[in-house]
Amino acid sequence: MNFFRYNKEFQLENGSSLPEIQIAYHTYGQLNTKKTNVIWICHAFTANSDALDWWDGLVGENKLFDVEKYFIVCANILGSCYGSTGPLSINPLTGKGYYRDFPQISTRDLVNAHELLRKELQITKIHTVIGGSVGGHQSIEWAIMKPEVIENLILVATNAKFSPWGVAISESQRLAIEADATFFEDRPDGGQKGLKAARSIALLSYRNSKAYNTTQAEKDDNKTSNYRASSYQQYQGEKLVNRFNAYSYYTISKALDSHNVGRNRGGIENALSLITARTLIIGIDSDILFLPDEQKTMHKYIKGSELHMIESDFGHDGFLIEYEKIQTIISNFYATKKKHRNLIFSEFVN
Repeated sequence: MNFFRYNKEFQLENGSSLPEIQIAYHTYGQLNTKKTNVIWICHAFTANSDALDWWDGLVGENKLFDVEKYFIVCANILGSCYGSTGPLSINPLTGKGYYRDFPQISTRDLVNAHELLRKELQITKIHTVIGGSVGGHQSIEWAIMKPEVIENLILVATNAKFSPWGVAISESQRLAIEADATFFEDRPDGGQKGLKAARSIALLSYRNSKAYNTTQAEKDDNKTSNYRASSYQQYQGEKLVNRFNAYSYYTISKALDSHNVGRNRGGIENALSLITARTLIIGIDSDILFLPDEQKTMHKYIKGSELHMIESDFGHDGFLIEYEKIQTIISNFYATKKKHRNLIFSEFVN
């Protein structure tokens, strides 16, 4: 892991600022002499900058994003707890942790931090920016903000504006965190029980009823307690608590809610028309958090974009699990150099 410290005031979209920021990031492979082989991966909600760890189906030796071929960059987002400035970081103005005083951040703030790192790394062109879910929010925002920098844009299971349905799910998670009184004590382990409950709520939107009814089905019809589905929710909640914190979760969820590429740009249609990168959009047919219709909207307004829908029982989590299908779609996209004119809408990939 590497660190870049920006020792100047970092302005935020809402008018507030951070006195300084630190960005944690990973790189893999080597930048070629022409600086044309950069792949920038934008991570999702609670992931980190080690894409080789959480997306190893696509990143690594002899994988789609081969470290022998590409120079791959992944930066931990602001507000997170994996090395970049977040709520548990020390505020240099007070000498204490930010906790609930950490300012509200937006997708554009996350991208502006990426921009600082891009310049620090002396990268002038990015071959591909790719992101799934919240990573897709960063990717699409970046392609609008800096169209001259990004050549290829790959958006997986994401949208141009977070939906009221998504906001309602986020708010339910924040209510769970706020129901834990320790969250208001501003301590590193504050809100852990609330965070566990929030993760349980989130999981329901990451999968779907079919996934649960298949993977958590009981073999013993005589049971009256200790169900597999209950154990799964408990386990996944504990797992997140052991690696994340409630303050970062709360902060990033609000950034997720405010995602809207059309804000102060004359609406979504106008904003998407600013994208000049050759664009591939991949959706998951069973995704109940980032609905297929939202990918269709992006396809409609991003000129020359391709849209592919993957059949999967895994819902939104399909963007992490269905890597073989995703690899095939991206490989074909790279192999087809001609820029399409919004004529491609693939059949479902089996």
